[in-house]
Amino acid sequence: QVQLFESGGGLVQPGGSLRLSCRRSEMTVRHYSMGWFRQAPGEEREGVAAIMTGGTTNYAPSVKGRFRISKDNADDTLYLDMNNLRPEDTGVYFCALSWRPVIPDAPISSSDFSYWGQGTQVTVSS
Repeated sequence: QVQLFESGGGLVQPGGSLRLSCRRSEMTVRHYSMGWFRQAPGEEREGVAAIMTGGTTNYAPSVKGRFRISKDNADDTLYLDMNNLRPEDTGVYFCALSWRPVIPDAPISSSDFSYWGQGTQVTVSS
């Protein structure tokens, strides 16, 4: 059973930056994808960014150029660096793991992901 643990959320002013982290439990599978999703109150969960073990990435159009997904294979940690944050970036951010490949420029669908963290709140407000 894969377990995921997010951290790094908080309150930030518009234009500010924040880094989210997601620690993954140990597993022997070597090829997988990981992603970040967010959910605002009353809204559906939205795919934000995804990355494969080989490094292929994919971003939602709304965050491209502002967010960067990366991972540290040495300590099984996934990151999301968020810059130039906007009030519409507010929501609970979840990390997730998928056995499916990342396809650049394709929608990042929650149905492709099998394991989820508990989420961390990000609030962008002045």
